[in-house]
Amino acid sequence: MAATDGLEARLRDLGGFIREQRHHDRISLRKLSELAGISNPYLSQIERGLRKPSAEILQSIARGLQISAETLYVRAGILDEHEETDLAEHIARDPHLNDRQKQTLLEIYSSFRSERADTPAVSEPLEGTAEDTLIEPEDGVSPPTTVLPASLRAVL
Repeated sequence: MAATDGLEARLRDLGGFIREQRHHDRISLRKLSELAGISNPYLSQIERGLRKPSAEILQSIARGLQISAETLYVRAGILDEHEETDLAEHIARDPHLNDRQKQTLLEIYSSFRSERADTPAVSEPLEGTAEDTLIEPEDGVSPPTTVLPASLRAVL
């Protein structure tokens, strides 16, 4: 009985996620069903958590939503969730950012990753004991002081 409840909850979660992505992208149920190549009633049943879609159907829906199929596979319980997340995909799907903001964040993230790949891993902590590190200007000009959160110190 508990396994059935877990499956039903997972299907509702999957369907809600698909619906949320569709609404975020401003795609009608009918349009997504066309893009995914599945019937409108079947997609509606998936969104309401009444049907368990196959991996192929999830791949078609993912293609229609322009998201990774892996995201839907994890939500459906077909794949285990990886600890490492795809930050670029999360940025691209964030409904609170406009296209320019998303592009800027992706460029910054990419530059940090490429810089990090060129330098050896740091095995000892950065100097200082404060949670945040102050970034001082190098050219003697005094712009407003920038505080770098501790979570970003390791990237630099």
